[in-house]
Formats: sequence, C-alpha cells, structure tokens
Amino acid sequence: MSVKKISKKGNVLTIDIGGTNIKACILNDNGKIVTDYISQPTPKNAGPKEVIETIKKLTKDLKGFEKISVGFPGYVRDGVVQTAPNLGENKWANVNLADQISQLFNLPVRLVNDADLQGLGIVNGKGLEIVFTLGTGFGTALLFDGDLLPHFELAHLPITKGESYDEYIGKRGFEKVGKEEWNERLKYIIEIYKTVFNYDLLYIGGGNSANIDFKLDHNIKIVSNKDGIKGGAKLWKAKEKFLVCTNLYD
Repeated sequence: MSVKKISKKGNVLTIDIGGTNIKACILNDNGKIVTDYISQPTPKNAGPKEVIETIKKLTKDLKGFEKISVGFPGYVRDGVVQTAPNLGENKWANVNLADQISQLFNLPVRLVNDADLQGLGIVNGKGLEIVFTLGTGFGTALLFDGDLLPHFELAHLPITKGESYDEYIGKRGFEKVGKEEWNERLKYIIEIYKTVFNYDLLYIGGGNSANIDFKLDHNIKIVSNKDGIKGGAKLWKAKEKFLVCTNLYD
C-alpha cells in the first residue's frame, strides 16, 4: 500500500511507548485530542510480546481511527527497532515493531523515535529546534523549520569517562545523585547543546522535567507529554524524506 494513498485526513491512534509508561489517545487530523489520554505501566524488562500485549489492553476501548502513529524509546529504521536501552535487555535487535502493530490493528502504522514524535507535536516550526525528554533515559529530537532531521541516538554518547547521557541525566542518574546535583548536570548539558547546536528553541519534557528548579533561558520551554503526543497527527503529514520509517499494512 503506497504512502501516497493514505489520506492526510482522518483520526489517528497515537501511542507513546516509554520506559515507565505506555500512553495513548486518539487525535483528529489537526492534532486535537478527541479521547481521554490514557496510560498503563510499561512491563519490567519488556520485550516485543509484552509491549504488544500492553498496547492491546490499553487501546481495547478506543474506536474510530484510520491510522496509527507510534513513538518508541530507541533507534528505529524503516519500522524496525534496532535498540531499546530502557526496555528489555537484548530483546529488541532487528524487531519489526511497526509491522507487528500494523497486523494487530490491520491499519497503516508510522513508527519513529519517541522524542521525534514529541518534537513534531511541540515545535513552532521556525529555525533549529531541539527537544529533550527527561524520563527513564535521555531522548533528543532535532527539527528545522518544523521538519524532522535524521534521528541520532545522542543519549549513547559518553559525557563522562564511565557514563553516557542516558546514565548521567536519566532516571538512574537522578536516583544516584539526587535532585540538586541532577539539576547541575542538566545545566551542564544545556550549555553543551547551546554551544554545539546554537538552537533557536529548546523544549524539555518527560517526567523528570518536573524536577527542574533553576531559571531557564528565554528560549527554553517546559512541555508536557500530552502536548507531545499531538505529534501523532503531524507524523502523517510530515515530509517522507525526514521520516525515520514508514510501515503500512497491506
């Protein structure tokens, strides 16, 4: 089934898979939430089977959608998951999750990194904008004039001799050093990104964004997961060349 044959109009089931919770709602084609925003805990050490089963339970009462958008916490290419550092260990290499979800609903699916999905729902579409998600791990998305740039798993880069960004600023880092030191770490990361990317706007979301206790620059905004999930509608209008993957059930 060709992407071009899928209408840009029509309701979209949007699923945000996180290391802590899996969230879902239905959006209209303009990104307005038309059902309750619901969630269930992500199973511990979750593999594809557990994630699919949770999605099935979570969405059992949701009706009236024509296509599906999914955000996934890892690296995805052409609908195939390559990494999922904050889900089940050694369970996600070369997993065609987009196809599995498509077969579950018998509907077309687009699946991208979860920070990319959030970014589409949040940005204002002017200049270089970056999204941080501070949750179980550290997610990032880069967009230029509202279009997704290729996804980089920047969370895997080392920031200290023994820690990646994921370990340094994610849930494990917060629990290791506490709120005060975690905020100092976040300030340090923001300065790095400011120097390297010279972004126009930086958006910070995810559950741990609630723990930020310092004054942010004028071009940094705190956003909610509920705001970001609206990217599910924009994902179906995004330019194909900027998509990490497209998967359609035929």
